[in-house]
Amino acid sequence: MGNTIVVLTPVVHGLVKLAGLTPQTMEIEPGTLMNIWVPKETVTKNDDGDFVYVPPNKPAVLLLHSFGLDGIFTWFLQVLALTKDYSVYVPDFLFFGGSITDSTERSASFQARFVAKGLEKLRVEKVTLVGLSYGGMVGFKMAKMYPKLVKSMVMSATVIELTESISRDSYKRLGITKWSDLLMPETVDGLKYLFCAAFYNFPWLPDFVYRDILETMYTNRKQRNELLEALVVPDNDASDTHFSQMIHLLWAEDDVIFTLDLATTMKKQLGENATLDSIKDAGHLVPLEKSSAYNKRLKCVLERGTKYQRADHKY
Repeated sequence: MGNTIVVLTPVVHGLVKLAGLTPQTMEIEPGTLMNIWVPKETVTKNDDGDFVYVPPNKPAVLLLHSFGLDGIFTWFLQVLALTKDYSVYVPDFLFFGGSITDSTERSASFQARFVAKGLEKLRVEKVTLVGLSYGGMVGFKMAKMYPKLVKSMVMSATVIELTESISRDSYKRLGITKWSDLLMPETVDGLKYLFCAAFYNFPWLPDFVYRDILETMYTNRKQRNELLEALVVPDNDASDTHFSQMIHLLWAEDDVIFTLDLATTMKKQLGENATLDSIKDAGHLVPLEKSSAYNKRLKCVLERGTKYQRADHKY
């Protein structure tokens, strides 16, 4: 029997290609490569056979993935729902999927610069940023660093910044001593615990599937552990909570990693630019677990943003 994920990957990639995306590998800077799925119509070739990118012809949506999965495995259900009306971009963060670097920097700000440089090469000037968990933390950094690029955000299961106090509360609730205990499992039992924490109602899987996932999805362990270590910051070093963009918090009511109470507190911190909506019977990875409800709410947010954008352009 072959590795389950190896068998499943071409199926997922095939569906995404049918939806209109194509994978690209780009050099962001010497020693740093990005793997990113982009709209097929934005990619052409010149006479020398090199890829040339053109700006998107529909509103651009950037999907930033969670820590446990790469971009397409996190977001393929949203790709299938969005590509008719939006130009969808799905990058892999550094040390996920095919994205690599020889740099020793591991901060969320470094990931944010990496993604922004990739979008610049793709000639994307403005996006609605959709972030899940780790992707949301990187997304908040991008919004601060590149306010002209990020016009609005939809955030789920995340925090503005992963402070020591937020981490301590989560450690106590989850029974762990550091984030890598949960997010970088080394055993089948560890992966089962992660899935139990990440989903409200995760279906039974045989142990060989868990072993396949561990073997295939948990590469670059040293570098990913360093990413987690760099993510936690002292409370006094946390960034301010003022953003120029509208921020839509789309939460799972049963998220035990970053709870709905935490989202409510975050909404108050963000002020009048923030909204909060929640989805019942769903856990941390809500776009996967409750894709229909999530996609419906996400589309509503994107449609409102597109209408406002057209109105601004008109007047």
